[in-house]
Amino acid sequence: MYRLTNTTQHYAWGSPSAISELLGREPSGQPEAELWMGAHPTAPSRIDGGEATLLDFVSADPVGMLGPQVAARFKNRLPFLLKVLSSAKALSIQTHPTRAQAEAGYAAEQERGLPAGDPNRNYVDDWPKPEILMALTAFEALAGCRTAEDAERVLAELVELGADALDPVRAALADRPEPATVAAAIGRLLEWPADTREVLVAGVVEACRVGADKGGELAEDFAAVLRVAEDFPGDIGLVAMLLMNRVVLKPGEAIFLEAGGLHAYLHGTGIELLANSDNVLRAGLTPKHIDVAELLRVMDASVPVPVRHGTAIATGVEEFDTPAPEFRLYRATLDTGTTLRAEIPGTGPRIVLALSGEVELRGTRGALTLTQGESCFVPAREGRVEASGIAELVVAAPGV
Repeated sequence: MYRLTNTTQHYAWGSPSAISELLGREPSGQPEAELWMGAHPTAPSRIDGGEATLLDFVSADPVGMLGPQVAARFKNRLPFLLKVLSSAKALSIQTHPTRAQAEAGYAAEQERGLPAGDPNRNYVDDWPKPEILMALTAFEALAGCRTAEDAERVLAELVELGADALDPVRAALADRPEPATVAAAIGRLLEWPADTREVLVAGVVEACRVGADKGGELAEDFAAVLRVAEDFPGDIGLVAMLLMNRVVLKPGEAIFLEAGGLHAYLHGTGIELLANSDNVLRAGLTPKHIDVAELLRVMDASVPVPVRHGTAIATGVEEFDTPAPEFRLYRATLDTGTTLRAEIPGTGPRIVLALSGEVELRGTRGALTLTQGESCFVPAREGRVEASGIAELVVAAPGV
């Protein structure tokens, strides 16, 4: 087992304190958005405080680190990336590609000669990026598209509140109530003519202000637009987000986002587990690269994004099952009488993160103690691993 030293990503939307509090250190004074644990080339974890990275270790011994099945299935690559994500401001409206779309998009951009790190790239690697997010705090997100009927109802309310420019979009939804029409409506909003965009956004924000004050079923959705507008004034994403489902996760609840699902995280701290990729297609609420046409090509308005709950698989252990072959997420609560073995939770290569307390991990090749905020990599060759102590853990493992 290997203790990990991980990279904090200082994106502008990050919380100033949540990740530093988890790690038990003073805030850095910068926004702290994501803590990456894994072997992604952009920011691989370092091993035992040294210069060598987990990517180096996996590359040098893929079968020992990943196990023969995972190494073969994922071409000697650790298939998942574990993160702590903490948002004080909205993240971009975004979606992620399928494996085939990622491979084709990456190859096309390589052929065009776009260098690695080019801000105009859509595809930084050739992997898909399904993901699951489990809330550690109350977590507000936009997750998937509204049904056509629901989207039409929202736009009708906004038109009644004074946003008359939305009526043709509303009428199209009423005429053909199907997911393709929702996708077309979102595309129409995101590609609204530049010469009238400012007027549209201002009118919609004002309508939301009136609607939030008025109260009613949509008041909280309108209030969310007003909060996001403080950070992204005039952004067309403020209009498009109204055609997305807003959810507030309780701690321990999760959402799974498969390829094509439109989403944006608004506020909160959670555990994010995803395929080992950084492919993001953005269309609003961000200063980063936006490619509306490519997002609309990849987006699937019919993709559901249900709230998921963990399933108890052993005393104190929950599994968050998903169809993603790259990963599986587990949450474990230990007391002094609890023992976890290698097969519970997960098999193969795993990353363990201590959310609280202290836990001793004991495998066939040695032992290691983690305290709050510390993490380690358990290679497949480690065999049976037992955990004991008083702690709360998350464990990331392959989904196959």
